[in-house]
Amino acid sequence: MVTLSSVLVDENSPLIVRNAAGLALKNALSARESTRQTEYANRWLQMNTEAKEKIKQDALRTLGSSNEKAGNFASQVVAAIAAVELPLAHWTNLIEILLGFVNMEGNTNLKIATLQTIGYICEAIKPEILALRSNEILTAVIHGARKEEPSGDVQLAAIRALINSLEFVRDNFNREGERNYIMQVVCEATQNPSVEVQIGAFECLVKIMSLYYDKMGLYMEQALFGLTVVGMKHSDERVALQAVEFWSTVCDEEVDLAIEAQDAAEYGELPETESKHFAKIALPEIVPVLLMLLTKQEEDADEDEWNVSMAAGTCLSLLAAAVQDAIVPTVIPFIEANIRSTDWHYREAAIMTFGSILEGPDPNVLMQLVHQALPLLIDMMGDANTHVKDTTAWTLGRICELLVGTIKPNVHLEKLVDALVKGLTDSPRIVTNCCWALMNLADQVAIYYEDDNESAQSGLLSPYYNHVIQALLEVTSRSSNEANYRTAAYEAITSFILQAANDVFPSVERTITAMLERMGQLLRVQDQIVGIDDRNNWNELQGNLCSVFIAVIRRFNANIQPFADQIMTLILQLIQAAGKTSTVLEDAFLVFGSLASALEANFSPYVQPFLPFLVTALRAHEDTQLCTVAVGIIGDISRALGAQSQPYADGFMTVLFENLQSEVLNRNVKISILSCFGDIALAIGDKFKPYLSTTMNVLKQAGSVEPNPLDYDLVEYVGQLREGILEAYTGIVSGFKNTQDAAALFEYVAQMLDLIQRCLQDEDRPDSLSKLAYGLLGDISDCFPQGQIKDLLLVPWITSELRNKSRLPAETKKTLRWAREMVRRATNP
Repeated sequence: MVTLSSVLVDENSPLIVRNAAGLALKNALSARESTRQTEYANRWLQMNTEAKEKIKQDALRTLGSSNEKAGNFASQVVAAIAAVELPLAHWTNLIEILLGFVNMEGNTNLKIATLQTIGYICEAIKPEILALRSNEILTAVIHGARKEEPSGDVQLAAIRALINSLEFVRDNFNREGERNYIMQVVCEATQNPSVEVQIGAFECLVKIMSLYYDKMGLYMEQALFGLTVVGMKHSDERVALQAVEFWSTVCDEEVDLAIEAQDAAEYGELPETESKHFAKIALPEIVPVLLMLLTKQEEDADEDEWNVSMAAGTCLSLLAAAVQDAIVPTVIPFIEANIRSTDWHYREAAIMTFGSILEGPDPNVLMQLVHQALPLLIDMMGDANTHVKDTTAWTLGRICELLVGTIKPNVHLEKLVDALVKGLTDSPRIVTNCCWALMNLADQVAIYYEDDNESAQSGLLSPYYNHVIQALLEVTSRSSNEANYRTAAYEAITSFILQAANDVFPSVERTITAMLERMGQLLRVQDQIVGIDDRNNWNELQGNLCSVFIAVIRRFNANIQPFADQIMTLILQLIQAAGKTSTVLEDAFLVFGSLASALEANFSPYVQPFLPFLVTALRAHEDTQLCTVAVGIIGDISRALGAQSQPYADGFMTVLFENLQSEVLNRNVKISILSCFGDIALAIGDKFKPYLSTTMNVLKQAGSVEPNPLDYDLVEYVGQLREGILEAYTGIVSGFKNTQDAAALFEYVAQMLDLIQRCLQDEDRPDSLSKLAYGLLGDISDCFPQGQIKDLLLVPWITSELRNKSRLPAETKKTLRWAREMVRRATNP
């Protein structure tokens, strides 16, 4: 590192070499993975002081290099060192040094590189670490961003640094005078001669709006409405994109505030922040500009490249969600005037507008409009232009998803299905959207008509079932997956299977047979795979097939028995073939779990051959997702086999206890393990007694963790941890209840009640935690109905909780009433 820093600071070294040195230095200090980052940080901290000091000084000297790019390389190095040292209160004079550089006249490159450094530091370090220097940092940054600053490059570096420092200058933003000055500088920067500075200024406004919405009333009225509308019309697309993003952010904020207001109203409270309805006020100004931008599509646009037309469509959708019914009259004239235009840009824009406003307004406001438009949209699936057909398919998918009630079975359904099936032979993007539309149609028709259809032998889609499935199978048999269309076809097949009525079961059986044959073929060719692309393709296809198997198992339930041997044989082969490919293993395990749930006691022949693979997955501590799925499978086996799972309990408990000791295993997997103890105990009842003492000690220890209210991540984790522990206790109590060994739980009642009390004292607890706590209280009382724990139950906090009159969801209230009755019985035997 010392050698690298000597190269970085050397003005005679070629720029490309200095760049490589700077990059190597930065990469020796920072990594994306947290474990590696910790390792690098420790390695740096253990270096001798002299070496560290030399590297710091070389990097700081390079900030003022005559070559601006070299300064940029150095700024990343300084920031990487700062990210390690500042949180530990090392290099305490760094910010002071950097502020001195910013105020130094005459060296523009030094100013630019220093502002970049400040920006990088602000981005990498938690706000509270820099909060004490926020005044000075903000002063330096704003000074560089002023319109009086002669260098556009300095202004740009300052604006970018400001974007990164906005989170920790909250105190400054709360002071009106300082806020006014910051807003003035940023607004003036949107008019800067440099387009790059304008882009940065609008980006800054986007972040200010997301962080300080409640302070924006005055500025919206005086400047931001006008600036952003003009910005959306800017000739440079990059400026226009940021100006559109500003309004998307406004809408996002106002949608969230509407949800908060609704939640607060349910509890008779006022929301913390009230919506200022900026979007509704600006509607007449911004909608015409967004509609104009929608017509700026490019014939050969890359679908992955974000452009103003896409941004305008997204903004329109968010606008509809924010202003709801008010959006409809502002866009209908545009749709009516352009949906039959001879220019495809305007036809496509009209359809995109229609599709974009379907979520937000009251469905009753949209019903008649959609009903009238459907025949025309179905016809437009035959349009000569690919873009128009693509957007039409997407819009039909939105109608299927959001307003399926507008599709009249005897008027539209046949033509709609025919148009979507025909679209499956079109270009990849259209195929993807048609698959998505068919998937939504299957899912939503089932929900919309479920009351009429509960015991019906036939479904609305039954007449089209064979036709649709055959067309989708044809798509899945293609070799490519451009625009993700093959995966979309498998997802549509999955939905059609899950919603299949009884009269199409023969077709479902043919589908499962075809899928089994496919998996067999794939397993036979897996030795011939060469190259990463082929391997990824193979993995993805196997994942798709597993999804179809799961859907069939869920739909057939116990009737899947005739296929069970074949499915299990292939799944075991797949697990062996997958090696360490985690995603394929997860999918295969999920098929196994679904089959266990469907077959219940009949599943027992398949457990033994699967156990070695399950144990291997449980010991893959670094693979969080696979380990989580594997723990879930133990629960599935326990629930399926019930008391018959007892021979496996010892092996399960041993490996689960091992996992809890692991320092590598993700803490969220450990929550799943605690919950899994409850599944095993519930399945084997009092045969759980050999593990009871150890399990209860583990649960007591885990339950003692208290959250730090200032650490939101820890608060959330402790909430999830407590849910896992309550689930474990519930399973254990329910397993022992009504058995000869129920008395074995007596010594643990106090520890369980203690956790229940702490959970219910938490004012910010989620409803799910309350329901579990009340349920466990009822279970404990039901387990000791003869007054054995009367004294433990007749305490003030339980009496108070059982009289809880606060607003609770219906299911939680039902559980509370049941708990009240169980406590009454247990205390009045």
